[in-house]
Amino acid sequence: MASGNQLSPTAAQPVPNSQMPPVQASDDSVLRFEHVTVRFDEEVALNDVSFDVRRGQTRIILGAAGSGKSVLLKAATGLVPVASGDIFLFDQRTTNLPEAEMYAVRSKVGMAFQESALFDSMTIAQNVAYPLLNQPSIKSKPDEARAKVKEALEFVELGQTLQKYPSELSGGMRRRAAIARAVVTKPPLLLYDSPTAGLDPITAHTIMQLIIKERDVDDTTALVVTHRYQDGNLVANFRYNSHNGTLESSHHTTAMQSSTRFMVMREGKLIFEGDQDELEASKDPYICKFVKHAD
Repeated sequence: MASGNQLSPTAAQPVPNSQMPPVQASDDSVLRFEHVTVRFDEEVALNDVSFDVRRGQTRIILGAAGSGKSVLLKAATGLVPVASGDIFLFDQRTTNLPEAEMYAVRSKVGMAFQESALFDSMTIAQNVAYPLLNQPSIKSKPDEARAKVKEALEFVELGQTLQKYPSELSGGMRRRAAIARAVVTKPPLLLYDSPTAGLDPITAHTIMQLIIKERDVDDTTALVVTHRYQDGNLVANFRYNSHNGTLESSHHTTAMQSSTRFMVMREGKLIFEGDQDELEASKDPYICKFVKHAD
């Protein structure tokens, strides 16, 4: 499937992946899938998926439960094996690399897992410090790690929670702690798996504001899995104002549109890839469900 300005004028309509032009590698490619298929026994979780995420882009990945959104993120980081096709991270082929060889590659990727996935027996500070102390290619000294943990937690406005345990925090605070853990190593690529799922609208807005803040402050590339169209709308149309700590409208600028791309998954297939205007122009009933009836 084509990416960026390679999309055809009819890209708003779902087109089988096999009929789209092949993905072309670019100098600023961060994550690339080339005809990737993932199977669990006889079940196909990803079916011939191709796309190319470039430096500075944010991808909003929409789709029903079981459509392959989370599997896509796990395949990207080598957490699930690929049956066929190839995956490239930072132009390095990582398809089914041995676990030991994936460590160095994963050090460039931060992931906020679904439902936070914090360690219950660790304090919030220990949770956030985990990648700093346990990733061999990073391996910070304890004093350095403490400073970075404090900075990361202050970034998500949880500076007062260092010695608390996950059970002592609200659901929204746990999500923010998970984001702190994902960004603490300053990775150039961030993966967010359903960061607003199950949260009230105000808390969900806070989480998305943090994701936009991270994008704009550290110039990161990100993939955001969500079922909420409004999450993608915020990313595509708002930027973080570091002077007053709030979001402000970007007035639907061309630059913001080109840096935010939407992807729609259905039954393991990537059926749409394009900008917000192309997404909203689609007449496909499945795609319209996410655009017009988001909760």
